[in-house]
Amino acid sequence: MTHENETISNVDYSEIGLSESESINCEFVRCNLAKADLSGSRFEDCVFDGCNLSAALLNNTALQNIKFLECKLIGVDFTQCSDFLFSGTFENCRMDYVLFCKKKLKGTHFAACSLIDADFTEADLTAAVFADCDLFKAAFVNTNLEKTDFRTARNYAFDPDQNRIKKAKFSHPAVAGLLAKYDIDLK
Repeated sequence: MTHENETISNVDYSEIGLSESESINCEFVRCNLAKADLSGSRFEDCVFDGCNLSAALLNNTALQNIKFLECKLIGVDFTQCSDFLFSGTFENCRMDYVLFCKKKLKGTHFAACSLIDADFTEADLTAAVFADCDLFKAAFVNTNLEKTDFRTARNYAFDPDQNRIKKAKFSHPAVAGLLAKYDIDLK
């Protein structure tokens, strides 16, 4: 199945899925893709607006230049996606419990997203931006955070010794999350 230059609205893919399909320059609006099988599919230059993709299956799925706007992406395992040209932006999305382990996310922009318990272990987030994002309990271990912008992010806490943070951007008082391992009292 191939979709090109289409706007697809209010379709429930949760039962039928979109595996082995191709979508180029398409907009998915208010579609339900929760638990949908998107394995082996290719999405290029697409926008997902107001969609629910929670727990969608992304085995070998290509996501190339994708915009997620006001989407629900709870529990999505992005580690299963194809690495080839993987790129996306996320705005006003609920992305709790997502996995980005070992993904190359250079320059990725997250704006006003909830990333509670997200896992960025061993990911490359060079020059990524977390604008107004909630990173409560997000995992950053052996992660490249060089030039990453955390200035308006909140609730992050990670060990600077276990990550590369050269020229990363932080603001006060949120930067105190970098001292959590020392269990000190800051006033």
